[in-house]
Parts: sequence; C-alpha cells; structure tokens
Amino acid sequence: MSGAEQNQEPLTGQEPRDQALPRLVEQEGPRLISLARRFCPSHEDAEDLVQEVFLTAFRSWDQFRGDSKISTWLYTIASRACGKMQRRKVGEPYSLDSLDEQMPKGGSRMASLPGPGEDPLSEQVKREGRAAVQQAIADLPEEFRMPVVLREIVGLNLAEIGGILQIPGTTVKTRLHRARHKLRQALEEQLPLRDVPAYDLDRTVCQDLLQAKQASLDLGLDFEFPPGVFCQRCSEVFRTMDLTQEFCSIGPGDEWPADLGRRVLESLQSAK
Repeated sequence: MSGAEQNQEPLTGQEPRDQALPRLVEQEGPRLISLARRFCPSHEDAEDLVQEVFLTAFRSWDQFRGDSKISTWLYTIASRACGKMQRRKVGEPYSLDSLDEQMPKGGSRMASLPGPGEDPLSEQVKREGRAAVQQAIADLPEEFRMPVVLREIVGLNLAEIGGILQIPGTTVKTRLHRARHKLRQALEEQLPLRDVPAYDLDRTVCQDLLQAKQASLDLGLDFEFPPGVFCQRCSEVFRTMDLTQEFCSIGPGDEWPADLGRRVLESLQSAK
C-alpha cells in the first residue's frame, strides 16, 4: 500500500459514488475475489460475481444507511450473491461433528506436526495439506462456509459476520468452530501419524482448553496453556488447528487478476 493510500480517510458511504467506488474496488477487490472463488465453480464465474457485487453497490449507493462500515455493507451484498450460487445439491447428505465430538480421540496414534529440532514438513506435504483444506472449505455447506471465509480470509470479526449473515453471534461461533474442526480433519489426513501418550488431564479440562483455543482463534490471539496445565494430545490438536488456519488464508491462486479492476470500473462507468 502506498503512502497516499494509507493517508486516505476511511470511506463512510457519504462520498459521491463516482469517487468512492474506485477506492472500494481497490481496497476490497482482492479479498472479494478470494471470497468469490470459494463459492463459484470457476475463476470466470468468480470474476463475474465480483463485478455483480460492485455493480449492486454502485446502484444501491444511496441506500447505505451508515449503521455499519462500508466494507461490511459490501460483504452483505456479496454473501447474498454467493447464496444464489450454492453448489451443493438439495438433499445431498453432509454432516459436521458436534462440539463434543471435536475432542482429541483416545487412540494411541495421532496426526502430528514436527517438534523442535525435527525435520520440518516437506513442501509436498504443505502443498497437499493446503489443497486439502481449500477443498474442504469448498465442500462445506454455505451456512458454514461463509463464516469461515469471512473470518479467516476476509478478516472480519464475529460481530461483523453476525451482522452480515443476520444471525446471533453465538450462532456464528458455533458454525465457525464446527467448520474449523472439519477443515482440520481434512488436513490431518495429509499428516504423518505418531504415538502419543494417553490423556494427561481430565477430559473436561481438555474440553475447556479446546473452547479456549477456539476463542483465541476467533479473536486472532495466540493461545498458551495456563501455567501447570498441559496435555500433549490437546497440544497436537491445537498445533494442527493453527496450521489449518494458516492454510485457510489467501494463498497461491488467490491473486487479484491484473485486468479485473479495470473491467469492474468499466462496468460501473457503463452503468451510469
């Protein structure tokens, strides 16, 4: 971001649309295309959706009431557009584990990441892990996929996501936590297994730690075990949760197409 861009005042929605929309395209276009690619069957469809969202914002500019950030309003438009493009067939079975089922399993072997002093994951495993997580995002039902994309890719907070989807914050949390678990399962299938000891703590304590870890991810904070409290099984789960979140983020293939901004602005000019 250039110094001139950093010095610009945030958009409020009160600006003339002909001045505001080019800035909004520049600021939100890269994140919006990343969102669209998680809901559209092709990159071409994703670019069409981005153009549709900005056109809708252009035509509806005078309807913005100013009771949220302008970016939140834009992603509200985007979520509605994505909802129309749901790929999952009606009636196709899909299940997500309940929160109680997200506890580390009791088997003697678990998917694990290398520890300090061990050889790091190979680039091939990383590529396969990222691909597995991204495919798992695409496979989520829309009501679970949207919170994940808005939080982990767009970077909105839970209150903003709740406002966009018009659901309570507690529902956002539940959907986000269950979806994260599904994505972590997809990553674990790509990781090596290793022997781990039995539970170091009562499972109720492990459940509390899992909830605390999820809360730290919700807020974008680092999590540390409380002093004197440690469970290796939980530690392995938390480390894979962190890597899953990393693999959710914008990565290869998410670049803003060089000419998409120009085409969006041309479509806005034609819509006048």
